[in-house]
Amino acid sequence: MTAELAHEYIKRRMEELGHAHYHIRFRQFNLKPKEQRSIEGNRQLFVLTQPNSSIRVQSEIGIYDLTDTAANELQYEHQGTIGLTNYSQFAQQVKMIQVIFKNK
Repeated sequence: MTAELAHEYIKRRMEELGHAHYHIRFRQFNLKPKEQRSIEGNRQLFVLTQPNSSIRVQSEIGIYDLTDTAANELQYEHQGTIGLTNYSQFAQQVKMIQVIFKNK
């Protein structure tokens, strides 16, 4: 996902969710081989920008995992507690945009 496309998506999505004010942060999570990690994303939206076939991203909204044959849809948008899993025996990166909802 290009930066321009991500910015336009986030702008529209925040309007849909009723959040006129928000902060954006680019995040890159470096996962060690076979590492599992949790991220708290309450009152935030995380958008996966560079999918990777060696990782799993799971949240209250959905899942992104190319190896999960039971998933009928892969989600690039995540909220709540987000689980990151590196299936690889090599270090992997998970690149996301973090959108933090801001009060007026």
